[in-house]
Amino acid sequence: MHAVILAGGKGVRLLPYTTALPKPLVPIGDQHAILEIVMRQLANAGFTTCTIAIGHLGHIIRAYVGNGSQWGMRVGYSTEDSPLGTMGPLLTMLDRLPEKFLVMNGDILTDLDFGDVLRHHETADSPLTIATYARKVKIDFGVLTTDSGNVVAFTEKPSIDYRVSMGVYGLSRSTLLDYTPGLPLGFDEVVLDLLNAKTPPSAYDFDGYWLDIGRPDDYDRANAEFTTHRGLLLKGA
Repeated sequence: MHAVILAGGKGVRLLPYTTALPKPLVPIGDQHAILEIVMRQLANAGFTTCTIAIGHLGHIIRAYVGNGSQWGMRVGYSTEDSPLGTMGPLLTMLDRLPEKFLVMNGDILTDLDFGDVLRHHETADSPLTIATYARKVKIDFGVLTTDSGNVVAFTEKPSIDYRVSMGVYGLSRSTLLDYTPGLPLGFDEVVLDLLNAKTPPSAYDFDGYWLDIGRPDDYDRANAEFTTHRGLLLKGA
């Protein structure tokens, strides 16, 4: 099984932590970098090869991960010279990828079974599989529905339930063949194109532990929770 880790972003939302380190290498619990946890999880899930898309401070990631042998994996790299979006880096390495592979952001903490996501994609008749997570937003106001200048409905401080993308995908190489390498391409564009073509992605619903480390408060929460969740995140790894 092959995984692609997207690790080329500048991590501007996580400043000042990312002033000297790329976001995937910021430490969690003073013991492990985020990327180390991800690599250990991938190896434990049965992945033997991996490509890391690097850009900003990519030489530090390359020096830290090396060839991946410390985790029993073979790791290669793809360098992003200019920002290419979420999916754009994949277009520059398509000739090196298998038909079905895993794609994930390099800055998430989760006990998701990455191998099961890829196996789900391999058996699903869809071009893209998206790992999804349930979120709830509490509205702190009374919500009004109006029509023609009249209030027709009222709900006091409702909660909105929805599912979000976890930043982990099962992807088929053929899904990206019609896009132009070297041009920016976002995850949102791919999903909308698939919906418009009436070839919708499949969903892999997950309700375990997931934290997207995008902002300083997310990072602080990750460090605060790591001791409690260490066994969960590194089980078998």
